Amino acid sequence: MPILDTRVPAVLLRIDRNPFHHGTLGAARSLGRAGVEVHVVADSEGSPVRRSRFVCEMHPPPPPGSSATEFVTVLRRVAARVSRPAVLVPMDDASAVAVGRLREELTHGYLLPQQPGPLAERVADKSELAAVCESVGIPHPVTLVPESPAQAAAAAWQLGLPVVAKWSRPWLVPAGAGLRSTVVVRSAQEAQSLYLRAEEAGSRLLLQAFLPPGPDRDWFFHGYADRSGALSGGGPGRKQRAWPRGAGLTAVGRWTPNPQLQALVEQLIGTLGYRGIFDLDFRRDDTTGRYHLLDFNPRPGAQFRLFADGAGLDVVRALHLDLTHRPLPDPAPLPGRAFVVENYAPLSALRPRAEECELAWHAPDDRAPGLAMWGLWCRHVARRLLERVRRLLPGPVAAPRTTAGTAADAPLVRPLGGPISLTDSLTDSLADDEKASSC
Repeated sequence: MPILDTRVPAVLLRIDRNPFHHGTLGAARSLGRAGVEVHVVADSEGSPVRRSRFVCEMHPPPPPGSSATEFVTVLRRVAARVSRPAVLVPMDDASAVAVGRLREELTHGYLLPQQPGPLAERVADKSELAAVCESVGIPHPVTLVPESPAQAAAAAWQLGLPVVAKWSRPWLVPAGAGLRSTVVVRSAQEAQSLYLRAEEAGSRLLLQAFLPPGPDRDWFFHGYADRSGALSGGGPGRKQRAWPRGAGLTAVGRWTPNPQLQALVEQLIGTLGYRGIFDLDFRRDDTTGRYHLLDFNPRPGAQFRLFADGAGLDVVRALHLDLTHRPLPDPAPLPGRAFVVENYAPLSALRPRAEECELAWHAPDDRAPGLAMWGLWCRHVARRLLERVRRLLPGPVAAPRTTAGTAADAPLVRPLGGPISLTDSLTDSLADDEKASSC
């Protein structure tokens, strides 16, 4: 295990109020096991993360819709509580973008990578990412940004149905609005209906050529770019199961060597001059064999612990080592290593495996978060299932709510995977809560 400077604490920051974010738990365990004092700035109500023995203290996050001044005030309050400079680790896109904007105001209390300008915000914005890819020669699905409902319909026909619809800044989509950050639309009318909700979503709608999912097509790459630009702490992985099926976050992933993808990522990060942790999602086009970049997340991916290598290095440890001017060990890849998220792939979690496998929630040295997760998850599933059943049943009991911005107002937009069923509806609802687009 690399020797971290245990005099320097770490602060994990997550604005998204998602109690099932296993990436936050993974970061707390990774740093805590190395002896680092870990503070978490996130919504702690019911969160299994707060049960971890590796979390020193939970702090309330900035409230939704906070101004820049309020955001800085909250983090300065935490810095005063910690009482010495700490490594700050944003765990969601909203946090990463906010920290990028306010870097100068935060440097007196936190250690941060030297990111060039507003680069984190550019790559996190889905519409900006298309331009970024074009400028550096990285394959990216053809993307159109309509300026009217009529243009949305025309773009859908131009790209060829079905098409992928995304909100350019998914972290702005309000909770409970019945909007998914990424969906597949199958008619021009659906594209028009989504466009009309752009103001509610908080950002522009973009339509993207659909690359079908399939075996060996969905890949991701996690890494850390240090002060010199060298990559460490991660590698290429193949998404074996997703939640929901065919789209969404990684439920089962495997560390899989891929020299072509490695070279593509090195080209991208080197050309941009990106510094810090990143999580990239790719889809391979079977026709051309090219890997198209779908998402660039300027923070740790939820499954980053897949890439904990033989030297004990992962992306958050690499960040801590680099920012405290400690040497990073030589990489010791563990190809074939697997990562399973138990609540999304319970059968995979139970199946005996010959290769090394890490579970997202359960750990022999930190059992409380896993137990708390199952209690919370069962209540969550039961509640969402009951809501869906009530909406599907006829009669006044099942009458949909008509309050503006509820799921009842959402257009009929199918996720990947075919016709809507009760199971698919439940999956969609849970995925909405998880904000599962590219974690």
